[in-house]
Amino acid sequence: MFFVTPAYAEEAPAAATGTDAHAAPAAGEVHTETGVAEGGHARGPFPPFDSTTYASQLLWLVITFGVFYLLMQKVIAPRIGAILDQRHTRLSQDVEEAGRLKAEADAAVRTYEGELAAARAKSNAIGTAARDAAKAKAEEDRRAVEASLSEKIKAAEVRIGEIKAKAFADVGTIAEETAAAVIDQLIGGTVAKADVAAAVAAAKKEA
Repeated sequence: MFFVTPAYAEEAPAAATGTDAHAAPAAGEVHTETGVAEGGHARGPFPPFDSTTYASQLLWLVITFGVFYLLMQKVIAPRIGAILDQRHTRLSQDVEEAGRLKAEADAAVRTYEGELAAARAKSNAIGTAARDAAKAKAEEDRRAVEASLSEKIKAAEVRIGEIKAKAFADVGTIAEETAAAVIDQLIGGTVAKADVAAAVAAAKKEA
C-alpha cells in the first residue's frame, strides 16, 4: 500500500489556490489598467471642487487669462482696431464722395436751369423779333396794297371821267341827230344844225 506524504498534500492546495488566485484576485488589489481597486468604485469629490487642486487650478487660470489677455492685446484688439479704422476711413471717404457728387449734381442742376432760362429768353426774343418782323412785313404789304389800290382807283376814276365825258359828248351828238330826225319826220323839212345844237344845249341847261 502506498501512503500520501504530507508534502504532496500541501502542494495540492497550493496549486488549487494558484489557479483560484489567477481566476479571481484577492480583495484590495488594484487593477493596473483602470487604477481602480478591484471589487469597488472610486470615491472622492468632483475635481474642480477638490481643495487639493486649488493651487494648480489658480495657476492654470492665471496662465490662461494671461495668454488670453496677451492674445486680445497683441492680435485681436489691433485687428479689430484696424478694421474699425478702415471702416471709419471708408465711411469718411464715402461721405466725402457723396458730398462731392451732391455738389456736382447741384452745380449741374444750376447750369441746366441757367441754360434753360437762357434758352427760354432767347426763344422769347426770337419769337418777339419774328412777330415784330411779321407785323412790319404785313404793315408794309398792306400799305403797298393800299397804294396800288389807290393808284388803280385813281386810274379808274380818270378812265371813268374820260368815258363819261365821251359819253356826254356822244349824247349831245346823238341828241342833235335825233332831234334833227324827229323834226324832219314831224314837219317834213330840214333844220340847221346850229339851231338843233342850240336847242339841245338849252335843254341840257334846263335839265
